[in-house]
Amino acid sequence: MRYDNILERLKSLADPESVAGMARFGVNSENTYGISIPNLRKIAAQIGKDHLLAAHLWSSGIHEARILACMTDAPQMVTRDQMERQVKDFDSWDICDQCCNKLFVKTEFAYLKAIEWTTREEEFVKRAGFVLMTQVAVHDKHADELQFEQFFSMIIREAWDARNFVKKAVNWALRQIGKRNQYLNTRAIEIAEDIRKTDSKAARWIATDALRELTGDNVQKRLRKNKVGEAILNPGDCLQGALLLWSIFL
Repeated sequence: MRYDNILERLKSLADPESVAGMARFGVNSENTYGISIPNLRKIAAQIGKDHLLAAHLWSSGIHEARILACMTDAPQMVTRDQMERQVKDFDSWDICDQCCNKLFVKTEFAYLKAIEWTTREEEFVKRAGFVLMTQVAVHDKHADELQFEQFFSMIIREAWDARNFVKKAVNWALRQIGKRNQYLNTRAIEIAEDIRKTDSKAARWIATDALRELTGDNVQKRLRKNKVGEAILNPGDCLQGALLLWSIFL
């Protein structure tokens, strides 16, 4: 699909009532058409991956075109400079989250930028750092605990930030890391307990809300089940079991 054709299609799907609804949920209504994510996914599927086209879509400044850019860019071609340029354009939580979820987490710079951006003052840049933490916690199946341990100090450091879109992202990161496995769950609960003792309303909210989920029955049951499954499927255990059975029948 050509750039001009895509913009025309986006305009044809514009829904002013949806724009008003999005504004009530904190989405910047400027240059916004009010197009649903399912409709954008359909267009993205037709486009496929196109790094150059994604750059043009982002440059348009149109809200939905930028979400399409996140969906259609090629992660292996994304540079640190591009990430820095785009993160400075974030003007809504949904652009921040879509870009981190659909594109930035798939780049080789995800961990680096998660760390860097949490030190920044801009609300949506700092949010992006913590959203990236949530996404690597969900999607990076091969990461070890040490890669997530480093995030706890940043969560503690920024838990005082009372800005709505920051504190919710800090909370989200703590919860997602704490749901990854039993060890990180225990560590996240310890961190939350410490944060809850601080003299900060934002920190207490972050900690209390996180503890409610991390200590809840649903999360604990799933973690116990996963732990049992990991033990059963552990390659070393399987090999030992096979050797034992072999010795029995010899």
